[in-house]
Amino acid sequence: MPVSQPPRPNWLVAEVAGHACEIHAPADPSPGRAVIYLHDLRERWLQEWPTLRDACEALRLPVVAPRTGRSWWLDRITPAFDVGTTPERYVIDHVVAEIAARFGVSPPGIAVLGVEMGGQGALRLAYRHPNTFPVAAAITPAIDFHAALREAHERDDGDLCDTLAAIYGDVERARQDTAILHIHPLNWPRHQLFTADPADRRWHDGAVRLQSKLAALGIPHVALVEPGGGGRPHADHVVADVMRFVSERLDQESRRLA
Repeated sequence: MPVSQPPRPNWLVAEVAGHACEIHAPADPSPGRAVIYLHDLRERWLQEWPTLRDACEALRLPVVAPRTGRSWWLDRITPAFDVGTTPERYVIDHVVAEIAARFGVSPPGIAVLGVEMGGQGALRLAYRHPNTFPVAAAITPAIDFHAALREAHERDDGDLCDTLAAIYGDVERARQDTAILHIHPLNWPRHQLFTADPADRRWHDGAVRLQSKLAALGIPHVALVEPGGGGRPHADHVVADVMRFVSERLDQESRRLA
């Protein structure tokens, strides 16, 4: 796992409970607000995504982006990350504490945001801990990771889903632990948004199923699953809407507690 990245101004890499985290520490941070960013399967640094990076800087949002490798952000031990702490507990116990210590921000002032692998992780964390993460946003979340595991088996592509295969062993066990099955009909994050690229059937179909389930349960959500982009990559196209949602919903949480 990479542990260093040449920082831009107000960005740094720091060790948190034994693991590297990429941190955006604005000189004049937006008060009472912060974001946890969960990386994708390729483990890209947030600084390597200029559109999203620039949006975080423009909104003056403190960000902590933990690095857990191909862990899928599960509440299961993944030895390649840590033999004693699950990725989920690392975020809940250590990353949240780091944000409180460094920026003075605590739930519900923390939003969780992710892309692809990290997108399903953001939703899954919010569904399992809605009081900690009342604001969740996911860009092209890999909701149906069990389907990717099935496809990897069919293609004999062990590299794509090596962690899932090691943890679950078979597709059905993986399906039972996907984000959509962690939705509680009476206890859910107050603000959630997810996007999907219609051109990517692998992840788009799962987002549409999630949209249908949330609608059937009457759970408020925003789903950006229609075509669009005008030639821009889907992820770059939706960044402005996603970050506007995150900022406005954190503001709503701030006013709710005032």
